[in-house]
Amino acid sequence: MWFNPIMSWMIRSPLHFMVSKNMMLMTYTGRKSGKSYSTPMNYLALNGALYTNSYRDRVWWRNLRGGADVILRLRGEDIPARAEVIEDQTAVAGYLTQYVEEAPHLAKYMEVRMEADGTPDDEDISRLAQEMVMVRTELA
Repeated sequence: MWFNPIMSWMIRSPLHFMVSKNMMLMTYTGRKSGKSYSTPMNYLALNGALYTNSYRDRVWWRNLRGGADVILRLRGEDIPARAEVIEDQTAVAGYLTQYVEEAPHLAKYMEVRMEADGTPDDEDISRLAQEMVMVRTELA
């Protein structure tokens, strides 16, 4: 994406505080290439871990299958962590529900309708769970 280099620079810069509340940089190793990659991403802290999501048709997250050691650039610091991909649609739906409940402003971006009681629409979550994976990251 065209803005990834800009966000990567911002997260690494002294100006990181402008985006650090919900943006981090994940550095991981390619399984086949052995190359190091850094990807900026939104995150949400839930239950002592950091969660992010990705569309299934993107490829970066496949490097994390089975668990992978990563480095997070988080709030101005490099922190070792362990990331794992959650692909099971039922589990993804549960995490997406929590994700949207904790950050309802993301519902519009994710095309999830919110019910009057503040919960996400079940049909929208089910649809989204077919299209997305969740990445759970625990700090070392």
